[in-house]
Amino acid sequence: MGLRPGGRIEHGVAAARRTIALSILTVLLSACQVHYSWLQWALNASHSGNATLETTLTTQNVGGLHQLFEASLPAPADGAPAYLANASVASGSEDLLFVTTTAGDLVALDAHSGAQVWWARFGPGGCTINNGGTPCYTTSSPAVDPGQQFVYSYGLDGDVHKVAIATGQEVVDSHWPEVTTLKGYDEKGSSALTVATARSGVSFLYVTHAGYPGDAGDYQGHITAVNLTDGTQRVFNTLCSNIALHFTEGTFPDCPEVQAGVWARSGVVYDPSTDRIYVSSGNGTYAPTSHDWGDSVIALNPDATGNAVGDPVDAYTPTDYLQLQLDDSDLGSTAPAVLPVRDTRKVAHLGLQGGKDQQVRLLDLDNLSGSGGPGQTGGELAVTPVPQGGELLTTPAVWTNPSDGSTWAFVATDSGTAALELVFDASGNPQLLTRWVSGSGGTTPVVADGVLFVAQGTRIAALDAATGQDLWQDTSLAPLHWQSPIVANGVVYVEDGGGHVNAYGL
Repeated sequence: MGLRPGGRIEHGVAAARRTIALSILTVLLSACQVHYSWLQWALNASHSGNATLETTLTTQNVGGLHQLFEASLPAPADGAPAYLANASVASGSEDLLFVTTTAGDLVALDAHSGAQVWWARFGPGGCTINNGGTPCYTTSSPAVDPGQQFVYSYGLDGDVHKVAIATGQEVVDSHWPEVTTLKGYDEKGSSALTVATARSGVSFLYVTHAGYPGDAGDYQGHITAVNLTDGTQRVFNTLCSNIALHFTEGTFPDCPEVQAGVWARSGVVYDPSTDRIYVSSGNGTYAPTSHDWGDSVIALNPDATGNAVGDPVDAYTPTDYLQLQLDDSDLGSTAPAVLPVRDTRKVAHLGLQGGKDQQVRLLDLDNLSGSGGPGQTGGELAVTPVPQGGELLTTPAVWTNPSDGSTWAFVATDSGTAALELVFDASGNPQLLTRWVSGSGGTTPVVADGVLFVAQGTRIAALDAATGQDLWQDTSLAPLHWQSPIVANGVVYVEDGGGHVNAYGL
């Protein structure tokens, strides 16, 4: 059988043309992919933890992840980084990670190499826990300004600081830095910072406070909301809520009650559908007539104001609130997760609220107690035990399953991770059904293009969000505490207890 003259050359030309066409197609597809940012804890102001723009990592290829770098920090970070794509810097544009360390450092890193770009320090100075011998620390995480020119970080001087992304220089003027506590020795900045833009178009920065482990000292949970347009601020106290000021110890203004800290990992949750912010409080007095809101979910206006007498706009308090306090099973270990609702016959806006009592509750975000206002107990729409058991100390990730449009929530504890689907009965009443349970526990989970990432101990793992099947893991991390992963443009980032930021890519 003879070879047609020129056949080899024609075959080679055809192969070259196919290679060129594939290369062009790859470039075009890359150009069409959105280069997205992860600007705050669990991605956005509602803290969904769902990276809907992720297209690089999939259930088919995530098994190919490997470590890209391990970057060293000046101190451990106990939260999650923020990621800004195409940040404006002196050299042009650069993808940056921002990390708040336990020692109060704010560090900017090159997101592709881990190299330090700049470092700002807001350390404890003379602050010691309960005026003892241990330096104050924070487990907060940073947030990027909506205009993407500044990043905010909690400092151990009790202030929240505004830093220019391009230079790492702090903004100091008549408003900044903003005071968030006058008792930093007793009041800990535990939660991540939140930035939200309200329906009015005004953006707010939210900082919350609780106490240090052991619940000692004169602390009260509170929220500081900073108007990012004019730098003014508003304070809401979970105890003595009729006094909208930062408390001082032993002199006016102060509150005779203590605790009721706001310490959930997500801090403040903003729901654009209701145009309200939601927080949960820990153990503390519940006495509505005295303006005390311990062990409650609290709804406020976006500027952190409540009703005319200084109480919340709305509130939910379990009927067993006193037992929760006695058992140290406070509701405030998590904040509400906002769930998309398809069946609105009974309720238009739903929140999923966990707790240290190993229960998850469905709440009507428009009417938390079911009684049309604060000061009532009960009113939850459904209560479900955490399927895998364990205290819920993390932020649930919320996912819309593309196969059928259903709403899922992923809850992680030290005992494992569970997938809960939101369903409705024939009358339109919402319920939570367990779809799978995995022995892979973790801190706050995140989901990206059908892949769920969880981290615990020295391990970070990827699971199939629809089935719970293990897809990938790395077990070489320094031991974790609250550290949680983020996903941005095909790379997974996670801090660890050894003072590192770890990056994984394909």
